Amino acid sequence: MFNTIAILITAAALFSYLNQRFIHLPTTIGLMVIALALSIGLVLLGALGWPTLRLNAEVFLRGINFHETFMQGMLSFLLFAGALHVNLSDLREQKWIIALLATLSVVISTFLIGGFTYWLSGLLSLQLPFIYCLVFGALISPTDPIAVLSILKTARVPKTLKTKITGESLFNDGVGVVMFLVLAGIAADGQPITADSVAWVFLTEAVGGIGFGLIIGGITYYLLRSINNYSVEVLITLALVTGGYALASTLHLSGPIAMVVAGLLIGNHGRRSAMSETSRLHLDTFWELVDEMLNAILFVLIGLEVLILSFKISYFQAALALAPAVLLARLISVSVPVLLLRSVRHFSSGIIPIMTWGGLRGGISVALALSLPLGPERETILAVTYLIVVFSITVQGLTIGHVIRHWFR
Repeated sequence: MFNTIAILITAAALFSYLNQRFIHLPTTIGLMVIALALSIGLVLLGALGWPTLRLNAEVFLRGINFHETFMQGMLSFLLFAGALHVNLSDLREQKWIIALLATLSVVISTFLIGGFTYWLSGLLSLQLPFIYCLVFGALISPTDPIAVLSILKTARVPKTLKTKITGESLFNDGVGVVMFLVLAGIAADGQPITADSVAWVFLTEAVGGIGFGLIIGGITYYLLRSINNYSVEVLITLALVTGGYALASTLHLSGPIAMVVAGLLIGNHGRRSAMSETSRLHLDTFWELVDEMLNAILFVLIGLEVLILSFKISYFQAALALAPAVLLARLISVSVPVLLLRSVRHFSSGIIPIMTWGGLRGGISVALALSLPLGPERETILAVTYLIVVFSITVQGLTIGHVIRHWFR
């Protein structure tokens, strides 16, 4: 384990240096591009008769369970760190649009993508069952705006729009995971979809996750308020994330949603009422570093993952057709809540195109695809998911700045 961590951190540091020194792309995008270029280079060397490096890299990557590493490790830290710096008052002002984007939009996107995937799979002879097409729709619907948020920090975007994008990203991950778990469970059991089964899983996972996040966040708030030692306070928040996420998974509650709720509670009430200025400074610095480091490792892993995936011509054809379909589903799913609320509140100009093009797919989609049971459906979904994620991060991630500047010059 130590050697694996050492190699990943070393690669992330080296790639970060190369990107900062020579390429000058947004950090997360640059890391993935460099890792992807290295992977393609290893594949070409293998084809030219020098397979040793590629084989060693494949052995190394196969020793890393990407799904477990991300879903049971990185995700809890990333969500807590993201929620820690979100202003709860700003979030409260945008609560209805964020709630609709994180729930209704995910459901709409899941079924739109699932329906088109089922139709396309017949044309390409992929023969994906309808339930697995819905599973694909569920895992590709959650957005991962990590790469976009760094651009938004320097772009001239209204604060309300930043809040919507941030709030949606924090909550739709949890809702998307719940949708995926429901549909993947139905696919594995072969049982028909019923409203009762969907509602029960949603209540236990999502609503239970909110309640659990409030409980562990409240306990942590009390502990932080009773002492004044920044090293102990940082350690307590670290225990909140690791222990809280593990316990949520054990109780079959939504760990991602619990981390978001706990992060919002500590980041607002905790930082304001339970910490000294010194403790706040150290807490912010610690979690910003954790966030940056894990993001770097995550995008390096995404770029390298291509070495251990299987690709066929039909997978590339499917990804080529589904990439615009995913964007169209995103456009529709974002437009519906905005149009529903437009009569009662004002929205920034360009909200629909910016949120559509800025809805990047990332590590959570790949991790969910990797959690599917072995079989032809998993191979197809995993390959297509990976190709769409790479397209999303590179093409959308590198051009979202131009879209923002077009609307807010």
